[in-house]
Amino acid sequence: MSATRSILIVEDDETLREMLADQLADGHGFAVATAGTLGAADKAINDEGSCFDMVILDLGMPDGDGRDYCAKLRRQGHKMPVIMLTGSFGESDVVGGLDSGANDYVAKPFRTNELVARIRAQLREFENSEAATLTVGPYVFHPSKKLLQESTTHRRIRLTQKETAILRFLHRSGARSVDRPELLREVWGYNSGVTTHTLETHIYRLRQKIESNPAYPVLLTTVGGGYRLESEMAVASGA
Repeated sequence: MSATRSILIVEDDETLREMLADQLADGHGFAVATAGTLGAADKAINDEGSCFDMVILDLGMPDGDGRDYCAKLRRQGHKMPVIMLTGSFGESDVVGGLDSGANDYVAKPFRTNELVARIRAQLREFENSEAATLTVGPYVFHPSKKLLQESTTHRRIRLTQKETAILRFLHRSGARSVDRPELLREVWGYNSGVTTHTLETHIYRLRQKIESNPAYPVLLTTVGGGYRLESEMAVASGA
């Protein structure tokens, strides 16, 4: 089970918007927010503390063109994947959408399972791209660069390949605790002969880098027989 991905659906058709939100949330485990206008989308995206992993954006909105809005998001520095929805699948629409910065294009009517497959593909691609950034407590995590950057002081922490893989998988796992055998399989591989002692050594070194007091970790915690990456709120209250 991976960490919950957040999606903003920007669609003026209320029936389609709510149906799609229900299917993505209840049927596929996404955290979903919705907006019926570009103005509402702008507020949701730019509200302090908001962070969307993806935007599903209708081309024809009552207060503007989805292509223009996508281009605006890119100019503002938003890098999350954008999938555009349209009632037309003409070549000019596709080219215009992609030129505006959209990552994919889906024509209405569409099958939800196909849209979900495209969503997951775009999220996987983005997570492995140079542009991907994740929030880990007080840090901005750049997996491709093996780097953590503290949000306030901008202090940089260099990570090893294994430390990066540990943080990435724990982040994907969300609020659940990941037991040691599972983490070993994910980071070192199913056929690896490494022991839990190797993992514990890496966890120890990682805590030395990221915890204010490694003896009393509040970010990378031990839970039962495994480890969990705590939420940003929990870290702030415990720091």
